[in-house]
Amino acid sequence: MKRLTREQIAARVARDIPEGAYVNLGIGLPTLVANHLPRDRDIFLHSENGLLGMGPAPAAGEEDEDLINAGKQPVTLLTGGCFFHHGDSFAMMRGGHLDICVLGAFQVSADGDLANWHTGAPDAIPAVGGAMDLAIGARHVYVMMEHQTRVGESKIVPHCTYPLTGIACVDRIYTDLAVIDVTPHGLVVREVIDGMSFDELQAITGVPMAFEPPVAEKA
Repeated sequence: MKRLTREQIAARVARDIPEGAYVNLGIGLPTLVANHLPRDRDIFLHSENGLLGMGPAPAAGEEDEDLINAGKQPVTLLTGGCFFHHGDSFAMMRGGHLDICVLGAFQVSADGDLANWHTGAPDAIPAVGGAMDLAIGARHVYVMMEHQTRVGESKIVPHCTYPLTGIACVDRIYTDLAVIDVTPHGLVVREVIDGMSFDELQAITGVPMAFEPPVAEKA
């Protein structure tokens, strides 16, 4: 069994972002999604430091030190992209003007609670940024993360033990092993990577799940 790489997880998320969507990509792993969005699809990327209309990462040597995202990474700006005040950016986030936000996570609960800003460890540096605003302000919240911690513990848990970012806010989870929806009836697995069975996935996941792959569309 070969787990998905971070780039492959990002590519999988990118497939689900529809034409015309206004999207915020959170700091860290989610920023990779920008590099996998189809060039023929109009998608408007937002950054909480005051950007709308970001493109993929610049080529090496073509970085502009004045053009960065909220994670201080160099970005590009597509034709029609714009800059605005930090306060206006948060008004967009809190006002429900974003269709999707993609966030990383330390833990996601069976009810869709999100913990992604602090592990509670004494030496950890808390870094909430705009995550709380995004988690409650975006119409849909996608999480992308490794399925397990470095010591093999499931990041999908019955109840989050880390400080919460948002309550019942996550709609879909993308991991290196599966795509999982958070529904009113519990977690529903839509996809499992090649070489892994649902039973194997269930055995390493912290909560019960159902398996309901999407119905293929007729040609």
